[in-house]
Parts: sequence; structure tokens; C-alpha cells
Amino acid sequence: MSRRTPALIAAAVLLPLALTACSTPDGDDATGDKASAKSDGFPYTVTNCGVTTTYKAPPKRVVTMNQHVTEIMLELGLAKSLVGTAYLDDQVLPKYAEDYASVPVIAKEYPSYEQVLAADPDFVYGGYASAFAAGDGRGREALKKSGVETRLNIESCAKADTPMETLYEEIREVGRTFGVSDRAEAWVEQAKADNAATAEKLKDLEPLPVFVYDSGDKTAFTAGGKGIGNELIKRAGGTNVFADLDKAFGDASWENVVARKPEAIVIYDYGSTTVEQKKKRLLTDPALADVPAIKNKRFAVMPLSDAVLGVRVPAAVDKLAAQLHPAATTP
Repeated sequence: MSRRTPALIAAAVLLPLALTACSTPDGDDATGDKASAKSDGFPYTVTNCGVTTTYKAPPKRVVTMNQHVTEIMLELGLAKSLVGTAYLDDQVLPKYAEDYASVPVIAKEYPSYEQVLAADPDFVYGGYASAFAAGDGRGREALKKSGVETRLNIESCAKADTPMETLYEEIREVGRTFGVSDRAEAWVEQAKADNAATAEKLKDLEPLPVFVYDSGDKTAFTAGGKGIGNELIKRAGGTNVFADLDKAFGDASWENVVARKPEAIVIYDYGSTTVEQKKKRLLTDPALADVPAIKNKRFAVMPLSDAVLGVRVPAAVDKLAAQLHPAATTP
């Protein structure tokens, strides 16, 4: 999983600014000339992962790299802004499929610097720090020199241990950048309501010890205590047995997996290794035979795109809760 190596994922709060009566209504193309001329609140200055940018108007031509940021753009009704996209982990949600199909896919994984520039963007939005790997020529500074502004999903640089608030911040800042703060705020309010509904269903339950298996053979690549993955487990009625890992993702020894006795295993589903192959690797390892989750074959499955900082998170919490605590969450 090269794009999420520990060095790249080692885990400012701006209050949302209300749009005035001159704001672009939801049905308009917020990136058109009319919107640029009439959108209130510009110039807008934001510091994102150490890079400070002032926008005089919403970006008009956007390339997204990584699925979760593409879905943020689509959720906020900004499909017409997209002139290119790259790097899916799985499939976009059905409700985004039509809009996604209208966007040119400029590379299956990360595009080269030349491929990015060929789309003639004025803005590039990356999901993981590896989207802007300087060694691959896509560094934020290099793009800036070419006249292209950039944004990195703030899970890659967030310091505070409040991942859900970090998600709300991400949505609000993107909405603000594109002059659609009203849409962003509506999404945040709905997300808060959805999270509260899930919490109500689980309020009297004892948390279940959970181990996340992302990948790995000699060691287990797992979810640490930072980032939205750990937050998902907590809000779904679990306790991450590797919450003491001070990063969003990290390697753990199999000896520690055994010692921490998880009662459920959450498998991240993505890439060429199937869920069934991952289950087989775990179930046939003699060293794991006494792990309660292995004994009871108690697995939950999450698409990787559910477990990163994006618009899927509130629904993903509820879906994971249903797998960990089916009796409590069944209507």
C-alpha cells in the first residue's frame, strides 16, 4: 500500500463563514464566471497542511487524486468543476456514479506531473500525502510554480485527536474554497444527526475489542489511534486494540495481536487481495488459533474508502456498528 506508508500518513481550525445574500444558489455552477464575480467572501485565505493560499474566487478547473476527496467534491455538487480524477480504491457510491462518469480519468493510479498539467487545472486536491510526492514530481511547490493551487486532505496533517471534528473542518474548508459553504454546512449538520442516532442505539453496550487487518504477512498493517479509522471503531461500539499506535496506520507484530485478544476483526477491503484471501490468511495461521475473533470467526468488512476522512464516514459508523452489534442495531 505505497500511498499510505507510515512516513506519509503520520497524523487552522477555521470557523465556517456564512454566505451573504449574494452567494451562489445551490442549483448554479459555483465555478462559472458569474459565480466567480458574485460569490461573497473572497478573497479567502486558508492554511492547509502548512501551505497558505489566498483564493480570489473559487477554482474553476480541478483535478482530484484519491477517491475520498473526489467523493467530497461530488457530494458538494462540484462535478462541473472537475477536469480530471485519478486513483480509486474501490467503487464510487452509486449516487455519485453518473457525475463520476462525466469526469476524465487521467490515470488509474497517480498521474505524472505532465498528466496533471495536461488537464490544465487551476487546483489539485489530494487525499493522501503521497498524492503530492515531491520525488514523483507532483510536489505542491512544483505545482504552485506552474500556477496550480493545491489542497491536501487534512487527515494527513491533523494534530488534534478529534477526527470527526477534523472531518467537519475538511468539508467546511472545501465548501468555503468553492463558494458553497451552505452545502457544506448542511452536510455537517446531517452528519452530526446521523452520528447522534448511531450513538443512541449503542449507548448501553459494552465496547468490543477490535483489531483492524488492512494487510501484511510478516507483520500486521493496522489502524492506529490517530485518524478517522480509530474514531470509526469507537463510535461503532468497539475499542481498537492498537489505539496506542500514535499514527493513523502502522505495523503491529502478530504476537501483539494474540496478546491483545481481539473479539472481532475488521478487514479493510480494497486492492487485488480479496476479503476471502485475507480471512484465509488469518484463519489458517496457527499462531492466531487462540485469538477469540479467530475462534469465533467474527469478522466485519469495510471498504477502504469508508475508513478514510471523507463523506462516507457517518454511514460507515452505522454500517460497522451493525456488524459489531447486530442485535442492538437491528430495527
